[in-house]
Amino acid sequence: MVPEDLRYHKEHEWVRQDGQSVTIGISDFAQEALGDVVFVDLPQVDAAIEQDQEIGEVESTKATSSIYSPVSGKIVHVNTELGDHPEYLNKEPYGQGWIAVIELSKPAEVDGLMTAAQYEEFLSSQS
Repeated sequence: MVPEDLRYHKEHEWVRQDGQSVTIGISDFAQEALGDVVFVDLPQVDAAIEQDQEIGEVESTKATSSIYSPVSGKIVHVNTELGDHPEYLNKEPYGQGWIAVIELSKPAEVDGLMTAAQYEEFLSSQS
């Protein structure tokens, strides 16, 4: 399932825009590839970040995977619930499993991310 209202990054992060900020998380494809998530290393609030920068990690029973920022800006909020409930990434990757909110410094970057249709095509080309 690839929600139509989101944009997608090549490293399998999603973006939900709300004015000058975005909420990010990992896609259903990413959480499925990882398997059972056991720990999430969240980004630091107030950190200035650039697009494609590594901002955290997700550890699962299978592997550890980096979280990359799909956009440039400043981390203004993180989902601290993931500390106690990393399984939210598996159960609700587009809901309770969100990772961070970023205040955009380059809003045009969102338009450069993949649409749902483009992301589905990208996933098909990966297999």
